[in-house]
Amino acid sequence: MFNAIMIDKTRAGSRASVRSIDPAKLPEGEITVRVDYSSLNYKDALAITGRGPVVRRFPMIPGIDLAGEILASDDPVHRPGDQVIANGWGLGEEHWGGLSQMARVHGKWLLPRPRGFSARQCMGIGTAGYTAMLCVMALEKGGVTPGDGDIVVTGAGGGVGGIAIALLARLGYRVVAVTGRDSLTDYLRGLGAAEVVGRSALTYTPRPLQSARWSGAIDVAGGKVLAALCASMRPGGVIAACGLAAGMDLPLTVAPFILRGITLRGIDSVMCPREQRMAAWARLERDLDPALVDSICAEITLKQAITTSPQLLAGNIRGRIVVNTREG
Repeated sequence: MFNAIMIDKTRAGSRASVRSIDPAKLPEGEITVRVDYSSLNYKDALAITGRGPVVRRFPMIPGIDLAGEILASDDPVHRPGDQVIANGWGLGEEHWGGLSQMARVHGKWLLPRPRGFSARQCMGIGTAGYTAMLCVMALEKGGVTPGDGDIVVTGAGGGVGGIAIALLARLGYRVVAVTGRDSLTDYLRGLGAAEVVGRSALTYTPRPLQSARWSGAIDVAGGKVLAALCASMRPGGVIAACGLAAGMDLPLTVAPFILRGITLRGIDSVMCPREQRMAAWARLERDLDPALVDSICAEITLKQAITTSPQLLAGNIRGRIVVNTREG
């Protein structure tokens, strides 16, 4: 038997609890993994609290990330004893995920754990950090260089924002962090932000164009925040959009695209091809200091993941939350 957070469908919606589960009930997959660490992401918190339509099938074990050791494998690429990680692929949504002491998954979902990071550090990075690196790579592919001007990062206090700031600063970019919490100023400067501004810096107006300020942007908000970014980009600027915390609507015009030639690049970390995942993790291993990962992480248990989820949705958590699955 193993412990996991299980979300059950109820008449009132859904309910999450830590339960003991028979391994025979694990879903289909070629590989069985002993999960050592997972993480608590915004999407996981939505699933656990039932505040968002994340879970597609019930009962469901949430957790879009996992790191651990292969116990059994019918896949020729992966062998028992291999240290592996997984991010996305419908984990915690359509397939039982990583907030568990055991998982059964498909081999194509797994990557070898980067040698430069421990399992705990990989989950400290998790989908958030891997997404941040995909965003940085998108800016680079769009031709944005450190000498082009300021890069703005929204949702700076969260996992994606914090790791994006650290990566960009280490690569030589001047980073402006946007946050709604004044108390995070010293923390964000410590990550490498040259400037910290409030959300009012990205005020939405119905004007098709605003003063051109940003050469690049990484946005986790969407909605009017993303619209304001588009209107205030410099000519040739690139935006990597990876979230919708401020809404799914996008009230803008084509003006920034045809008058300033900006690029809006969507980042899909869930179904990203294996080759891009490998490239992103290789870059993380090269460009992200493991000690910095440790410094932005808090460690909790499976039970604590349930009580911490509302705090995460309320914006009261900074950095990353690692879940030690061995502690039920």
